[in-house]
Amino acid sequence: MERNVNIIRDVDGNQIVLINDIRFKGKRKVNWEDVEDYLKQYVGEFYSIAATGEIIYIGAELPDEYTRSNYTAGLKGGSAKANAAQALPEMIEIATGKRFEENRKDKHSNNAKFGWYRYNSRFALPVYDEYGDVERYNIFHALMLMRHAKDGKLYLYDIIEIKKNEKPFPIRRLYSVREPASLFIF
Repeated sequence: MERNVNIIRDVDGNQIVLINDIRFKGKRKVNWEDVEDYLKQYVGEFYSIAATGEIIYIGAELPDEYTRSNYTAGLKGGSAKANAAQALPEMIEIATGKRFEENRKDKHSNNAKFGWYRYNSRFALPVYDEYGDVERYNIFHALMLMRHAKDGKLYLYDIIEIKKNEKPFPIRRLYSVREPASLFIF
């Protein structure tokens, strides 16, 4: 699975996952079946939250929940969530702000026996100009929803409450952005 993703820091020292490619295009409608197929590559993997050392697993239910949840169905377009799928390992790595939540629905009493945890994460997506060059990056805040399963493990369940920051992340180009090594971000 080839990905073009980096972790950077903003001027305040906060980490952001920089996604350098728009894989899932469509301002009005995203092909969620393509996103679901892409997410299946993560199933069985696990990643660590750098700040706490907690291990987060990717279970078989993630592709379906991520692409067919009530939250996803309510999105208008949804290309930010679709493209965030490319950066799940890094978004888990930089996750902060762990908060516990009890089960709200009986249907989750088995798969999230010990409740839920919400973590904050941030990612940035490129915005292209009319020439196909990166003009800026839009930054998004997201909540990563983890279920605490009966096996005692934490599993990524969905990414919700994706909000675009008001200020985009500017870039300064020394050369063409078609050469990623020459892209400097401030």
